Amino acid sequence: MSLLDAQTLSRLGGLKVRARAVVEGVLSGLHKSPHQGQSVEFAEHKEYAPGDELRHLDWKAFGKFDRYYVKRFEHETNLRCTLVVDGSGSMGFGTTGLTKLDVARVMAATLAHLLLKQQDAAGVTIAAKGRVLEVPPRASAAHLQVLFDALERCEAAGATDLAATADLLAEKLPRRSLVCVFSDFLDDDAQALKRLLALRARKHDLALFHLVDPAELQFPYEDPTLFLSMEDDRRLEVNPREIKQSYLEEFGRFLDETKATCTAADVDYLRVRTDEPLDAALVKFLSGRAGGRR
Repeated sequence: MSLLDAQTLSRLGGLKVRARAVVEGVLSGLHKSPHQGQSVEFAEHKEYAPGDELRHLDWKAFGKFDRYYVKRFEHETNLRCTLVVDGSGSMGFGTTGLTKLDVARVMAATLAHLLLKQQDAAGVTIAAKGRVLEVPPRASAAHLQVLFDALERCEAAGATDLAATADLLAEKLPRRSLVCVFSDFLDDDAQALKRLLALRARKHDLALFHLVDPAELQFPYEDPTLFLSMEDDRRLEVNPREIKQSYLEEFGRFLDETKATCTAADVDYLRVRTDEPLDAALVKFLSGRAGGRR
């Protein structure tokens, strides 16, 4: 299996090239596809009644019994997946060659590629406060380029607004769907995550990819530093040595609470470091779901 970390991916070309490289790594790491396309199995006959589909008439049964019967089928509909990318300003942070948004775009594009390869439907929603781009799920091969183009145009700007994104999804998603959210979940609204997780209560299958830059985990700053907010005009000048321990404790608590809240809501949670191999991260996610859909 390939190991496509941030430094390797940063040397590759555009999103399409990066996504296809990760796809190859994912496919080499999976023994079988985690998704199944549409399956139609014959269940039983029923006597024809007005309104039944004429195309399901069983002419062999008519020849044998001189009565009209239609075939009834059990349908397993194709998976519909909406890939939600946080396009807020904080997603533009990156110290490894790729920003958090770069990683989100590559992972979303890779999953879209895999879904369409399996004849499932994939769509994209890119959101920040006051700014939303929606590409509805479709299953055609030509749709992949539409998704790539939307992800390529995404820029990190504005404030995080996961609550509004959750409300939008609750309103727009027409039926049970797989919803994959790529975000750093740095939202000033304390209820934002719970609003997002409420999609699970609506019977949607929800998976959260928590993107974290290694500098956020290690706080490797030593000299007096001026920190600038990436989402508004706030700024803070501090001595990193004085606040490092308290910062690490607070950030660690934030990570633990986010994971625990997701677990309690029966939602898949995967923390993704921006410097880790993305194909390995996706193999971990897909392998864990290979047993079946929810």
